[in-house]
Parts: sequence; structure tokens; C-alpha cells
Amino acid sequence: METKSARRAFWLLLAAGGAVLAVALGAAHYMEVHGHAVTGMNNQVVWGLPHVFAIFLIVAASGALNVASIGSVFGESDYKPHAPLSVLLTVALLAGGLMVLVLDLGRPERLVVAATHYNFRSIFAWNMILYNGLFAICALYLWALLERRLGRFARPVGLAAFAWRIILTTGTGSIFGFLVARQAYASGVIAPLFIALSLAWGLAVFHLAQCGLARLAGREPMDAELHARVRRLLAIFVIAALYFVAVHHLTNLYWAKQVAFERFILVSGAPYPALFWAGYVVLGSLVPLVLLFHPGLASARATAAASVLVALGALAFLYVFIVGGQAFPLEIFPGYEVASTFGDGRADGYSPSLPELLLGLGGLAASFLIALAGARALPILAPAEVAMAAPAPAK
Repeated sequence: METKSARRAFWLLLAAGGAVLAVALGAAHYMEVHGHAVTGMNNQVVWGLPHVFAIFLIVAASGALNVASIGSVFGESDYKPHAPLSVLLTVALLAGGLMVLVLDLGRPERLVVAATHYNFRSIFAWNMILYNGLFAICALYLWALLERRLGRFARPVGLAAFAWRIILTTGTGSIFGFLVARQAYASGVIAPLFIALSLAWGLAVFHLAQCGLARLAGREPMDAELHARVRRLLAIFVIAALYFVAVHHLTNLYWAKQVAFERFILVSGAPYPALFWAGYVVLGSLVPLVLLFHPGLASARATAAASVLVALGALAFLYVFIVGGQAFPLEIFPGYEVASTFGDGRADGYSPSLPELLLGLGGLAASFLIALAGARALPILAPAEVAMAAPAPAK
């Protein structure tokens, strides 16, 4: 039975999330009325801080489905009780990311045009189909997981969701990989890179949500054995993401035309080198690996701290990837130096404005509210007897 303090905490969290979302919608309206002049964006950097939050939420949404896929598709029974939360988080994160994306691009009322008129030569049109398809599949998946009479359909629907989200993440990465108008992108490595990143970011967000909702319900998030497995899995995913990031940059360094960009992004183009090395590599990857692998830190708090750092490192990586990739000057005429009063040939600056930050935080708030309300309305959390912490076996 729910306690009075738990009920009060739920309504306080709901009110706090609603307040942040309301402020974010106000910021979006302010930018809609006054235009991009009130943002830090310009003619060269057209995807700013809101896109950093949006892409993080969309990529993490794909990875949040990890736990459900491990249980339904790969037959690991220990993960199955946590599958409903995994699917709910996918829906919540995807909805929050798309909200930011639609409001940041401007003219949100024209979304109906994008949803009903498709140019199949555009990767953006493909992603509209992929996003809507994942919503539909996750709704069926959650229904099959929560309704006993439909339990036999959980595995085939879970397999479809697993395949669909791999394709969706490939499509999200391909938005950049197919973008030849920016020298920083246009690489086939970006699609598998985004898949690797989604695995780490999604599992980190899932663990934080699982811990938070379980604490709100007054129970343990998962037993000791499953917790140890999640720690190892998160560490493996962080290593895989680091590997593909290294492959991406080494591939660019192999091409002579990309050496100048790599120098800009990794060495000289402040603030991007500091964000990449300190924000993503050290704080977002290496420190979490120490927290996850060190035998003396095998606690729920250490895993939660590692998950927070992975999420913050993700934002640092995406800021460098998205904003830094646009700030570097486009080489329109290879072999020639271009200069004009417009600023051609020079790296552009970008300073995010407060409305942009508020809109990005609004996406997080929207995802938070959907997950919180869904966990309140549906039997999302694992039963208490399943999640009860068990002591580690004596050696």
C-alpha cells in the first residue's frame, strides 16, 4: 500500500516537472515570436543546444529498450520483470526528444505536413516513419507485457521492437552521416557509432529511472546479482562507445581533408577540446569505468554516480559533435582560401541563450513527467519480491 509520504513526494515531483515544462514552453513561445535573433544560433550554427538535448533523448530512448530486449528477445529471465519500465522509458524519452526537436525547428503547427507528405529521398522523412513506428510498436509491446492474456505475443513484438530501434538509431546517425553539407559529418561510421552510444546512454538512464522510481515506491530497485550484471553491462557499453568514437576520429585523421577539422575539434577550437577530453572522455567515460569496475565501489550509489556521469558525458559529446561540427568552416572550394565580409572560411562562435537551455531542459521534464505518470498509473515496477535486495554470496 502506498504511504502518505510517497504520495506527497509523487505530487511534488509532478508539480516540479510541470513547472519546468511550463517555463520551457514559454521559452519556446518567446523564440517563436522573436525568431532566432534571441538565440545564440546564426547562419552557420543552425542546430544549437536544444538539438543537443533532443538527440540525447532520442538516442537514449533507443538504448533504454535494452533491458526489455535482453529479457524478451534473448531470453534472460532475470531482466523480464524490469521490461515494462524499459519500454515506458523508451516512449517517454522519445516523446521528450521529439518535443524539443519540433519546437526548436520552428513552425510546429506545420508538423502535420511533415507527418503526411513524405519525400523518400530525404533521411528526415524516413525518420518520421521510424519515430512514429517505434511509438506504435512500444504501445503493443507494453500491452503484451502487462496483459497476461497477451503474454505469448511479448517475444515476437519484442523482437520487432528490437529490430525497429536498431534501424531507428541507424537513421538518426544517418541524418549526420548523409549530410555532405558539413565537413565534420558525411561518414558511414556515424550510424554504428550512434548505435554504440545508445546502448550506454540508454542503460544509464534506465538505471537512474529504476533507482528513482523504486526509492519513491519504498523498495529496492533490483537484487544484488542483477545489479552486478547491470554494472558489467554498462561498463561494456561505455567501452564500446569509446571504441567507436575513437574509430570515428581516427577515420577522419586518415583523410587529409579532415585533419584541419580534427585539429580544431580536438586541440585548438576552444571550448570543444575541453568538452571532448574532460567532459566526455574523462568524466563521461573513464571515471564511470573506474566506478563500475573497482571492486571496492560495487554499490548502488557508485552505479548511480557512474550513470549520471555517462549522461553528462553524453551531453558534452553531442555539444562537440553537433555544435563543433557546424562551427568549423565549410570548405566550399578545396585548395583555395575563401575570405569575405560575411565571414567565409572562419570558425564561427556560438553561445547558447537562456531560452535554448530552458527548451532543452523542457525535453527532460517532459520525459520525466511521462515516465513518472506512467509508473503511477500502470504496474511498471518489478514486484517487490523480485526486486528485493539479496545479500551477495559468501566466497
